[in-house]
Amino acid sequence: MSTRLLYAHVHQINISDGGVPKLPVLEAKIGEQGLDGDRQRNLKFHGGPDRAVCLYSLELVDRLQDEGHPIDPGSTGENLTLSGLDWDQVRPGIRLTIGPEIRLEVTSYTTPCSHNGRWFRDEDFSRIAQKLNPGWSRVYAKVLRGGIVRPGDEVKIEQS
Repeated sequence: MSTRLLYAHVHQINISDGGVPKLPVLEAKIGEQGLDGDRQRNLKFHGGPDRAVCLYSLELVDRLQDEGHPIDPGSTGENLTLSGLDWDQVRPGIRLTIGPEIRLEVTSYTTPCSHNGRWFRDEDFSRIAQKLNPGWSRVYAKVLRGGIVRPGDEVKIEQS
């Protein structure tokens, strides 16, 4: 029986030494440049203060798996796999509170690259491109206030 939490929360925290997949860790410190221990292979397109944290939806990963894609949380390079959010509301300009300390502001949709191909049938990584499939994209966020993040931390969309 599934024990999914009934509130929006951090499902998984993912880091890598560059590239994908990013692998799960039990906790991470988030600062202005992103998660401690995480590195990006190409800083022209990834990382930096406005792209410090990559976010994705567990529910979308589940739906992609249902379509037959061999994707898992962290596969496409997201740092935080979130569960229970209305992903249609997660768009540039919104702010998220995560756990007791962390505040993020979504800055942009991510553009998938060929390194994500292996997680999709026929290597069609455009399946998560915002321009072609609105609502299926990962997002980048900048860190407004850092701190420690753990799986299970509550995630809230700040009301403006």
